[in-house]
This record gives sequence, C-alpha cells and structure tokens, in this order.
Amino acid sequence: MFVTNFFSENKILKISNKKEIRTLLKKICEKENKKISFINYIFCSDNRLLEINKKHLKHTSLTDVITFNFTPNKKKLEGDVYISVDRVKKNATKYKEPFKVELLRIIIHGLLHLIGFSDKTKEDKNIMTLKENEYLSLYNKLRFHVEHKQQKK
Repeated sequence: MFVTNFFSENKILKISNKKEIRTLLKKICEKENKKISFINYIFCSDNRLLEINKKHLKHTSLTDVITFNFTPNKKKLEGDVYISVDRVKKNATKYKEPFKVELLRIIIHGLLHLIGFSDKTKEDKNIMTLKENEYLSLYNKLRFHVEHKQQKK
C-alpha cells in the first residue's frame, strides 16, 4: 500500500483529479522499478518556497519545486515535494502550456527526483525533460482509458 497526500497551504490550490494523479504516479514507479511508501505534495506560494530554499538549501532564488527525499532504501520512496503554485502559473505562461499540464509536469518532476533523477547538468535536465514528456503522454493515455471505460457503462 502506498500513500500520496496533497496539501495546500492557505488553500492556494485544489486538486480535483487526485485519483488519476495517484494512478499515474504508481505507473511511473512501476516503469522505474520503484514503489511509493509515502509522498506528500505540498502546494504553496513563491514566498513560502523561497523561505524553504533559503533555510534548507541556502539558495536565494525562486524555484518551482523542492524535493526532500527521506527514502531509507532504494526501492520504497518516501518524501515531501513542495511546489510553488505561483511559479507554476508563471512557467505555464512562459512555456505556453495550460496550467494543469505544467502542474502535472512539476508533480512528475518531483517524483523523478525521489526516484533518483537529477537536473544539475544540461544532460541531466534533458533526460528529466524526456522522462516528464513520456509520463505526461502516459497520463493522457490513462485518462483516455478511464474516460473511455466510463463511457461504456
């Protein structure tokens, strides 16, 4: 059994498709040969994430996601993923993506960090972007399957 929680500081965001996202995260882990013990996704503001960035990472710049990996072994993932809703909105505009797509990309990005992927180098960033695109595509396939299945009833 795995637990994926979604928290929103100051009610900044409401996730309406939690079940679909959890299914996607589970499928990603299956493909990457991992399992989720627990993951907490915490949605917050730019200011809150900047505070966390300064306190824990000693960085003074804005970011869209910070991942704290508590995984005791290589197979079962445990961690907290903080996501700035403000930054996701700005990035969605910048990259001309719908907000929901950019948010899902960042949710996936946080999971990829827990799995062990890095984005420190240009090559690492390219690998992560390819993985994000692959799993966004998987999400669309899963959604179509769920919608299609519901329509048959």
